[in-house]
Amino acid sequence: MNLKEAFSSVENYFSPKIIGEVNDQFIKVAKIKGQDLPWHNHENEDELFYIVEGELLMEIENEPKFTMKKGDLFVVKKGINHRVSSTDDCLIMLIESKTTEHTGKVISKITKSIEEQTY
Repeated sequence: MNLKEAFSSVENYFSPKIIGEVNDQFIKVAKIKGQDLPWHNHENEDELFYIVEGELLMEIENEPKFTMKKGDLFVVKKGINHRVSSTDDCLIMLIESKTTEHTGKVISKITKSIEEQTY
């Protein structure tokens, strides 16, 4: 599999797509642009972000926000409120437990079920 080619079938922003599995983890890709992702957390799961292309603004509650760039990796620990955004197109890879809900317990217009994240 070519990681960059995996993005060709991702049509909508903030709509992760599952491209593989490792044990009890999903490997997902997503395109980010704008600020549509709400503040949320994942009560029981860590979430790994890897920047494939572009820049991503990472906001962690009660911490200074920071910009992730191509090649950067960051793990949001379970229970930590966070949100991401990007001014321009940003391609990210996520590694999450299969139980991780897209926007935690927060339901918004962009929230996707696991079924909606499957190719």
